[in-house]
Amino acid sequence: MSKTITIDPVTRIEGHGKVVITLDNAGKVSEAYFQTVEFRGFEKFCEGRMIWEMPTLTSRICGFCPVSHHLASVKACEAVLGATPPPAAVRLRELMLMGQFIQSHALHYYFCAIPDFLGVEPKDRNAFAMLRSNSEAAQRAVRLRKIGQDIVDRVGGGRLHPVTCIPGGLTKPLSYLDRVELLKGVVVGQRLAKQAVENVKSLYTGNKDTFQQFASFATPYLGLSENGELRLYEGQLRVVDETGQLLAECAAADYATLLEESADPRSWTKAVFLKSRGRAEGSYRVGSLARLNAAEKISTPLAHAELLELKQLGGGKPVQASLFYHYARIIELLYAMERASELLRDPEILSEEVRVPVPRRGGEGVGVVEAPRGTLIHHYKASEDGRVTHVNLVVSTAQNKTAMDRSITSVAQSIAESGAIDEAQLNTVEMAIRCYDPCLSCSTHAYGQMPLTVSVVGPDGATLASGSRRLA
Repeated sequence: MSKTITIDPVTRIEGHGKVVITLDNAGKVSEAYFQTVEFRGFEKFCEGRMIWEMPTLTSRICGFCPVSHHLASVKACEAVLGATPPPAAVRLRELMLMGQFIQSHALHYYFCAIPDFLGVEPKDRNAFAMLRSNSEAAQRAVRLRKIGQDIVDRVGGGRLHPVTCIPGGLTKPLSYLDRVELLKGVVVGQRLAKQAVENVKSLYTGNKDTFQQFASFATPYLGLSENGELRLYEGQLRVVDETGQLLAECAAADYATLLEESADPRSWTKAVFLKSRGRAEGSYRVGSLARLNAAEKISTPLAHAELLELKQLGGGKPVQASLFYHYARIIELLYAMERASELLRDPEILSEEVRVPVPRRGGEGVGVVEAPRGTLIHHYKASEDGRVTHVNLVVSTAQNKTAMDRSITSVAQSIAESGAIDEAQLNTVEMAIRCYDPCLSCSTHAYGQMPLTVSVVGPDGATLASGSRRLA
């Protein structure tokens, strides 16, 4: 008889999800998939709001990458309204994004990824075990996170949900004293980022076979770039194929010519695929490893040197194994710290010209940035009075959905025999999910006809009333 094994919930990720593994009559894995079980529906309830409300509204989608939603949203709004922010505002927005990359990558690597290598027992695989086993590395992670959060706080007006980005620019410039304090942190942060690079190299060296074989399969990779150079705030969408050759490149606003979405009946997360290859063959990956596989160079010297070293591990082709997502995150952490230093040292960063007048009008616009977890797209339509009529959010977790399913299937097939899967093996399946650092709050939005059912249950457990509504 066939058998189903469920991992519920998957731990050390943002949001609530589970893994379903199906075994055939012989006890072999026939299928495995990741299921997002929460529904939030931001796309639908944003309709009817005024467009200038969107940057602060959508930053509440997620507590892990609110800056990316804030920035993608304001860029989409400016595309609708025909506004071009001043150079200082663009620099400050990019600086805020660097802060988010610093804090997010440090958090995930040190407290979500490293515990998977600390032991087989559940008590040994958590942040507290990390503190016990390597307090110095844990302290380093906390300091890195604080440096990133300080940047977000002073530029964005809040550590959690930024509020300063508005159509046409920012609500306030950066003060001289804030610049001085942030530079102090970044100077320390560059040293800590270099130590993080040495840490991930040591992790790779000590687990080389695991890194090279774990959930390894070939896919195309997508990320923002400019002439092949890594970009996080703006650039073109660049896709390389399984061998690293350029497959497609287009303006970020033209994403719909490149990508297509479909509903997944087993999850609230949409699936996204390359339109040219179709639903069955169009899987691709985004995020740290995808960005570095798609890029040919990085503008900052230390991170560029590390990129070249990473590419050597792939033998001139994209690095395919999923655990290298952690390696790539730390290279991006180093880049974000270097880039933050460049931006803070730029005299333009202190300009008080951070906002331009914006007319009220309708239209359609797309805003794209890189989030720590991958490429993020906001697509809005608004009426002439500025009221939002349509919202489409294409987030990284949805783009990685099919790849995550392939990863957990690959891992489950390699460890399951006759249905006997122990605690350590179940954690190995979870490791495949944590490679992608999915954000389930970001990824759960209405698409097509999706039923919502509300039930009233009495104290005895009996259903007293039930009603449903389908979202158009």
